[in-house]
Amino acid sequence: MRLRSARPRRHGAAALAAVALAALTISPVPPAAASAGDRQRAYADAARTHKVPQSVLLGVSFLESRWDANRGLPSTSAGFGPMHLTDAAALPPAVHHHSSPTEDPRGDDARRTKVPSGGSAPPPTGDSPRTLERAAELTGLPRDALRADPAANIMGGAALLADHQRRLGAPLSDDPAQWYGAVARYSGAADEGAARAFADEVYTVIRQGAARTTDDGHAVRLAPLPGLNPLRDRLDRLGLREPRPGEVECPRTISCEWIPAPYQELPGGDYGNHDKARRPVDQKVEYIVIHDTEEYYDRTLELVQNPEYVSWHYTLRSQDGHIAQHIRTKDVGWHAGNWYVNAKSIGLEHEGFLAQGGAWYTEAMYRTSAKLVRHLAKLHRIPLDRAHILGHDNVPGTVPGTVQGMHEDPGPYWDWAHYFDLLGAPLRQTGGPRAESVMIRPDYEGNRPYFYGCVPSDPATACPPHGSAAIWLRTEPRPDAPLVKDIGKHPTGDSTYSVYDHSARASSGQRYAVADRQGDWTAIWYLGQKAWFNDPPRARVAIPSRGLIVTPKPGRATVPVYGRAFPEPEAYPPGVPPQEIVPLQYTFAAGQKYTLGRVAGGEYFRAVTFDPERHTVVRGKLRYYQIQFGHRVMFVNADDVVLTIG
Repeated sequence: MRLRSARPRRHGAAALAAVALAALTISPVPPAAASAGDRQRAYADAARTHKVPQSVLLGVSFLESRWDANRGLPSTSAGFGPMHLTDAAALPPAVHHHSSPTEDPRGDDARRTKVPSGGSAPPPTGDSPRTLERAAELTGLPRDALRADPAANIMGGAALLADHQRRLGAPLSDDPAQWYGAVARYSGAADEGAARAFADEVYTVIRQGAARTTDDGHAVRLAPLPGLNPLRDRLDRLGLREPRPGEVECPRTISCEWIPAPYQELPGGDYGNHDKARRPVDQKVEYIVIHDTEEYYDRTLELVQNPEYVSWHYTLRSQDGHIAQHIRTKDVGWHAGNWYVNAKSIGLEHEGFLAQGGAWYTEAMYRTSAKLVRHLAKLHRIPLDRAHILGHDNVPGTVPGTVQGMHEDPGPYWDWAHYFDLLGAPLRQTGGPRAESVMIRPDYEGNRPYFYGCVPSDPATACPPHGSAAIWLRTEPRPDAPLVKDIGKHPTGDSTYSVYDHSARASSGQRYAVADRQGDWTAIWYLGQKAWFNDPPRARVAIPSRGLIVTPKPGRATVPVYGRAFPEPEAYPPGVPPQEIVPLQYTFAAGQKYTLGRVAGGEYFRAVTFDPERHTVVRGKLRYYQIQFGHRVMFVNADDVVLTIG
């Protein structure tokens, strides 16, 4: 994604060199040392002070932040600290990322370019969450302390839970089963299903227990209470609304409602805002695409209900993980900027910001997203790996002219390793020390690369250090070497350290073929070049990964690389114009290797009219291999390459 309000400034060579040196001092940084028990003691003190069961306080906090402090930085929904105390004053104006003037979310050459204008929107007001303000009233603690001091934040969260309990007319009992209604209210949800789902997940955490070391080095433990059954008798006193009716395609264990996107004819023979289809009968769903909204939840719902806008299948709310479904998974949304991917994917929009106004996503949203994706992947037989579960930033441009405008969400702060843990498909080592490919897998909390561009008013300002799934890639095995170049993203310039520029980055779960090794440095093949990253034994950022490798056939000097897997012209029936097979501007030369993601048959979904009876799927004889060519996946003709195991 690229925000109009947060485009990076161009920097000269000297400035880039200075940035590179600055990056050395910041990445990676291990969590700060902490006295054992300090954070645990803060939970105990707050629980005792406000007469909240410590297990309830720990369970709520875990579902909000996994007990992390996030260095006082706001979440993507302006929540602060381990208890995610929300402060609407910290919310920035937003521009939905589908409003970018450089990308057509539909990405279909057969139709005129569709560049929707969502415009900028002010932060929400009125009923927006302001729990930090209420916590300040209840505790007398300063707002700055509630934001930045984890102990104060925990005290504020405990005060809020006790306040909710009293307002429900419930006792400040030491029995955690008595606190279900207060936990549901803590979610901030206005609808019953979402509040229940949040509370149910908190009590699941309490029953199972948890233990981890936080991002700032504190060991925290929640002892399991396996026999705990919460009392739900006071939930009717919350005054919550019933969810909108509809047959949603969600697992029963999450809160989900039907808020439809319109399928509607528009003037001039146009229509919006998605396409009717018959998946998986006519075409298989191969991908799930992870987006963030660069917008607030309520405003996102307004946009997707506009017939002149674009569409996606689901929107997830940050504060509690609640989900709205907008179009059936059998139908095709306009969200990824590549028609081939759109036709074969399901799009999930997560409330939040790649960088502007937030640096982390809530555990509640991660968990419901993972449950939904696991459900959809099972339904459509989609493998749970990074070749099929894509970020929007992994979707390729369709032709050379669209590469530069493709989006970058969900960005470097999305924790892919944690997400795949929740999916039940951990990113594990699958090869030995001589494996010819590696999987990128840095320690998220300890990996804190340098970025700039998180402050819209001054895009050159360095972003606050924060855990990240991304690593930088360099032209040589030395820390001050320039970043590798992306001739598609920057045709005449260098890659940058902007948080919105993925040109020289790899992220957790992506597999690359090894090109070279020197000392503590490893090189991978990336966009037609060797790309080096520091990978010392004491702080590995990649793990061996055995799998299929793609190389040019003997005698081929170069192999074309494509952004979509379309059929050969002869496959199109009369009346359906063949779609041109256009190679991208990159070079896949002899001697280079790339990892195989999937085998794809040439396919094109023709849908240019409002009448779905006139939509058709064209299949050809061409076969393609999807490869991890850069940060984005791309395709090569299977006849041009050979496969080996490495």
